[in-house]
Formats: sequence, structure tokens, C-alpha cells
Amino acid sequence: MTDTTELKVAILRAGVSHDTIAYKLGIARETLWKKINNITEFKAREIMLLQDILHLSTEERDSIFFSQKGDK
Repeated sequence: MTDTTELKVAILRAGVSHDTIAYKLGIARETLWKKINNITEFKAREIMLLQDILHLSTEERDSIFFSQKGDK
């Protein structure tokens, strides 16, 4: 389950818009919103792309996308 709060902080820190992220992932902005808010799950390919887009370390990626607590 995605840690929504940590992901939103990482997006702000990277200074990348949701439109840009959605474009780079090849998904609609609405689909990205659903994934960020744990309505649907990120695919492994999307997580790897997000790690690059947001300049996340492996530890940051794991903390955000493989969180046990999640955040809705």
C-alpha cells in the first residue's frame, strides 16, 4: 500500500507536476490521482519510473510504495 503522505511530499520536493508525472507514466491524470490515493495500485513499472522521476533512493522508494501502514 502506498504511503500517500510521503509520496505527496516526494512529489513536492521534486518539483514535478502531476500532469508531467502522469504523462511520463503513460496514464491519465485521474488515474494517477487514484493511484496516489490508494484507490488503485501502482504497477511495478510505474514505481520504477517514479523512483527515477522523483529522484528517490531505494530506501525512500520502499518506504513510500511498500509501506505496511499506508495512508488514505
